Amino acid sequence: MERYIDAFVNSFLGTVSWTWKSILFEVPWYNNYFWGLILISLVVWGFEILFPWRKEQSIFRKDFWLDAFYMFFNFFIFAIVISGVYKLLGLLFADIGVTSKSLALINITTWPAWLQLVVFFIVLDFVQWFTHTLLHRYEFLWKFHKVHHSVKEMGFAAHLRYHWMENILYKPLKTFGVMILGGFEPEQAYIVHFAAIAIGHFNHANIKLTWGPLKYILNNPVMHLYHHAYTLPEDRSRGVNFGISLSLWDYIFKTNYIPEDSGKIELGFAGDEEMPKNFFKQLTFGLGKSRPKA
Repeated sequence: MERYIDAFVNSFLGTVSWTWKSILFEVPWYNNYFWGLILISLVVWGFEILFPWRKEQSIFRKDFWLDAFYMFFNFFIFAIVISGVYKLLGLLFADIGVTSKSLALINITTWPAWLQLVVFFIVLDFVQWFTHTLLHRYEFLWKFHKVHHSVKEMGFAAHLRYHWMENILYKPLKTFGVMILGGFEPEQAYIVHFAAIAIGHFNHANIKLTWGPLKYILNNPVMHLYHHAYTLPEDRSRGVNFGISLSLWDYIFKTNYIPEDSGKIELGFAGDEEMPKNFFKQLTFGLGKSRPKA
């Protein structure tokens, strides 16, 4: 028991220390996700200001500061809180013989570095695409995902507005994706992680961008806007355009939907007026019976 407690405490304190060192620029730049997130956010926000798609939308759009807080809460604060739990679970699974090698399907350690990165990126993105479809398909998961879909004006920071319960679901499934690769994460995996942040920010940004012919591979703001549409096709009422970084999966599995590109559509979902406006009330949204709006 003492071993488990030590692992929990050390992981928690280690994450706190790493985050603080990141703030003080005491970690390598390629691992400094604190300032990396800020830099990417400022760049994408700059594009929104210079090239707005919906020109009537304010620079400080509706819920701008709420979403900005969500970025740091989900990316750092909650990560610190939950880090010890993940370490503890990893130790428990290892003790019953389930390790990062248990589910390995391929060994990519001998492949060229660029190919390792590509495979790592594709596998993790598919796992996230699949997880995202589950969030829409099953009501007990959708009630948490509603927090993300309560966005009424799209902007870069909406990328990381999501209920903390989504972390509980995404993290183990992403870990499963890594386990398929034998628990291997490329040395340059930071390229994949920073790219995912940037693409996610752009997808939610007030920018009309489709990537040209690459739209069939990369997700984009036009495509993702319709993922947040209030009104969906009757035959796809559970959602469309589930892509995270790649649009490829939506085209393969026929979940793509882009009827037009004016950008002037209502966002949200039926009953979104019941979503609390207060961050702390959103933290408990979906955990019990429906609550009246704040």
